[in-house]
Amino acid sequence: MRSPVQTPEPVAAPPRRGRINISTFSSLQYRDFRFLWGSTFFTAAGNWVQQLTIGWLVYELTGSALLTGIVSGVRALPFLFAGPVAGVLVDRLDRKKFLIGVEIFLSALGLGFAILLTTDHLEIWHILAFSLLSGLGWAISNPLRQVMVPAVVPKEALMNAVALNSAAFNLTRVASPAIGGVLIATLGPATNFFIQAIAFFLVSVFIWFIRTPMKVRRDESTGHSATMSRDMIDGIKYVAQEPTTLAIIVLGLIPSLFMMPFTQSMMPVFAKDVLHADAKWLGIILSAAGAGALLGTIGLASLKSVHRKGIMLLVSASIAAVSLMVFSQVTWMFLAIVLIAVQSCFQMVYNATNNTILQIITPDHYRGRVMSIFMLDHGFTPAGAFLAGALAQAFGAPTSFLFGGTITLILVLLLASKAKRLRELRE
Repeated sequence: MRSPVQTPEPVAAPPRRGRINISTFSSLQYRDFRFLWGSTFFTAAGNWVQQLTIGWLVYELTGSALLTGIVSGVRALPFLFAGPVAGVLVDRLDRKKFLIGVEIFLSALGLGFAILLTTDHLEIWHILAFSLLSGLGWAISNPLRQVMVPAVVPKEALMNAVALNSAAFNLTRVASPAIGGVLIATLGPATNFFIQAIAFFLVSVFIWFIRTPMKVRRDESTGHSATMSRDMIDGIKYVAQEPTTLAIIVLGLIPSLFMMPFTQSMMPVFAKDVLHADAKWLGIILSAAGAGALLGTIGLASLKSVHRKGIMLLVSASIAAVSLMVFSQVTWMFLAIVLIAVQSCFQMVYNATNNTILQIITPDHYRGRVMSIFMLDHGFTPAGAFLAGALAQAFGAPTSFLFGGTITLILVLLLASKAKRLRELRE
C-alpha cells in the first residue's frame, strides 16, 4: 500500500527585508535562485541560436522540408531512451555537480561542430550526430534544472519561480534568433556555434556558485532502493498511482506532438516558401514568438494566485491551437509576426502552469524521476516533426501548420469534455 503524497519542506532561506518587493520578481529575493535564473539566460541563448542555425543550415544544404523535420526530431529522441535513466541519476547524484558536467559537455560539443563548419568538413551525418548528442545533453539537463527550482525557493514562491525561470528562457528567445539570423547572413553559421559553446560554459560557472545542497539522501524514507532499475520502476509506479500526476503528464503530449514540432522545425520552411523571408526575417519571426512567450510567463509570474488551474490549462491550450490555425493561412509578414506571438504566449502559459502543478504535488525524492517521465513528451517530438515535414513536403507548409492546430484543438476539447477531474483542478 503506497504512502500518501507529502510536499517537501522548502530548504531556501527566508527573504531578507528591503530586497525586491514587486510580486512579479519576488523569487529573485533568494540568492541561489538568482544564480539558477541567471544561468538560464545562457542556456536559452545557446539553445535558440542552435535551433535557428541547424534548421536553416539543413534546409539550405538539402532543400528538403522532410529532412529539416527529421533533423529537428532527432534532437528529441534521447528524451525517450535516456530520459528515464537521467531521472534516476538526478535522484541519486549531486544535482549541482551533475549539471555542471552536462553543461561542459554541451559546450565542447558546440565548439567541435563550429570547427567542422569553419573547416568545410561538415556533412549531413555530422548534423544528425550533433543533434542526437546535444539532445542527450538536454534530456539530462532539463529535469536537472527543473528539480533544482523547488530546492532554492519556498513552496509559496514556486509558481512565481517556475514562471520567472520560463521568462528568463524566453527573454533570450526574443533577441537570440534575430541576432542569430543576422550572424548567419553576415558572418556565417559557424559563428553561432562558437557563441553556443561560450554560453554553455558560462552556465556551468553560474551553477558552481549555488550553495543550496543538491544531493538527495538515499534511505528507505526517501523511496530509494539499492539499484537504479528498482528506482526507475518505483518512479513509474508512483506516476501510475497518482491520478493528477498522470493526467498532467498525458496533457504534455499534445503540444509536443502537434504544436512545437510545427512551429519550431517547420518555421524555416514556412518563412522561406510562404512569407518569402530570408534568414534575418526568420530570426525576427522567431523573436516574435519569444516575445509572446515572455509576455505569457511574465503575466503568469505577476499573478499571486490562480485557483482554477485546470480551466487555465484548457483555455490557454485552446487559444494557442486556434492561433496556429489562423497563422497557417497568413501571407502578410506583420500579421504572421503578431499571430505567432499570441500562439507562443498562450502555449507558454499552458506549459508553465502544467510544470508548476507537477512540481508542487511531487515529493523531492521523486522529482527527478517524475520530471524525466514528464519530459518524455519531448521524445515524441520526432514523430510530430516527421509528420510536420511530410505534410509540408506533400501539401505545403500552410496545410502542415493548419493540421497541427486543428488536431490540437480537437484533442483539447475532447479532454475538456471528458476529464472532470481536470476541469475541477484547483489551487
